[in-house]
Amino acid sequence: MKNTNTKIFGMSFASVYPLYIHKAEKKGRTKEEVDAIIFWLTGYDEATLQRQLDNKVDFETFFEQAPRLNPNVSLITGVICDYRVEEIEDKLMQKIRYLDKLIDELAKGKAMEKILRA
Repeated sequence: MKNTNTKIFGMSFASVYPLYIHKAEKKGRTKEEVDAIIFWLTGYDEATLQRQLDNKVDFETFFEQAPRLNPNVSLITGVICDYRVEEIEDKLMQKIRYLDKLIDELAKGKAMEKILRA
């Protein structure tokens, strides 16, 4: 699958982060759960995530500077935005969609241990 929508790569992660939180909170979930998902996926912690938000880094930089992508990302499967995440060829877009998928699962009420592939 070739995805040509790369506008998101240059978007500030800080501009989208509150949308993730809003989506979760609207469904009775918490900012802490959103953060836990981000920490699990990227290896960031509270301080390093806050630094990325303060610096208003774009998605590309956010994922480039991530301490480590979780080794279990291959367990994230399914459809997000009409694409199967496991079939997305562009690695950066795939990482962004992994995050979208996990936040989506949170908003749909899935248990955290299932979201974090524990």
